[in-house]
Amino acid sequence: MTHFPAQYSTLSAIALKKYIEDAYNLRLITCKFLLRGVSDTYIIEATDAKYVLKIYREQHRSVEEIKGEIELLNLLKDGGGRVAYPIKDIQGKQLQQFNAPEGMRHGILFSFAEGAPVLDLNDEQLKTVGREMATVHNLTSAIQLQHPRREYTVETTLSQPLKSFEPAFKELPDEYAYLTETAAKVAQKIASFDATKFSYGYCQYDFLPKNFHFDETGNLTFFDFDFAGKGYLANDLMSFFVHFFMHVYTGKLSDAEAERMFAVFVKGYRENRSVTEDELKAIPYLGVGFWIFYLGFQHEHFDDWSNLFFGTRFIKDRVALIRAWVNKYCEF
Repeated sequence: MTHFPAQYSTLSAIALKKYIEDAYNLRLITCKFLLRGVSDTYIIEATDAKYVLKIYREQHRSVEEIKGEIELLNLLKDGGGRVAYPIKDIQGKQLQQFNAPEGMRHGILFSFAEGAPVLDLNDEQLKTVGREMATVHNLTSAIQLQHPRREYTVETTLSQPLKSFEPAFKELPDEYAYLTETAAKVAQKIASFDATKFSYGYCQYDFLPKNFHFDETGNLTFFDFDFAGKGYLANDLMSFFVHFFMHVYTGKLSDAEAERMFAVFVKGYRENRSVTEDELKAIPYLGVGFWIFYLGFQHEHFDDWSNLFFGTRFIKDRVALIRAWVNKYCEF
């Protein structure tokens, strides 16, 4: 009997445990499914170490794009960046293939980022994030990957997502009109900056505290470069600033304290790399692209990732959040 075609399967943690033991010559204690997100994530515990296994889906990343992530992380690791990195199997490979019901899927076994996320960062941790992000940027601004990654531009963060999720706003014409009008203003504002003086390279584009860990001794490890792509490096400072905005938006921080904390982070960043005042001034406008880009991603991958939360209520709440960001930080 032939199997009915599948759209999205979850690979067996038991079978993956045996596969990883054989492919990497490891003695494993457990392999546990952690979450379904942009990719499927498993936590693997060996007798002497922990690892993270990520299983990608082709609808989100082509095999060439996954190779680009591997290439980027290898360069960062070799250059001294504090990142979780791909592990080589006994044959020297860092990319695994799995013949899943929906077709071929690919996976990477990563080193484990020791420690835990810190949502309420102290000043020393803020400076550490700044310094280490700058170290990453010193490397990503000077390389050209052989494998493709997406580019973050006005077109890809504003124009394309707006076209993509327009059908989802059929019952919300006012909200869609607001996003369209705001995106046009943002595009004009970004064009007004002298972008030739902006640092450019590969940005992680999701530098939120959920994507880095501090261990007990204060060491920092970045991970989850799934959305890494080419663009202004100020995008990474912007995505970190999103963390402070959300704390203000939810009443956990005052505007003054959020501004102070971000300044501490920028000071740490400038210890290892310069950033211009215009790049900092561009953050609010790059941030609108961030919100609209991820709204587009959530819409495009509704069946495989967003699931039930993407609906009219979510859209209205997200537009209200974007409106709050624009009212607080943007000047047109």
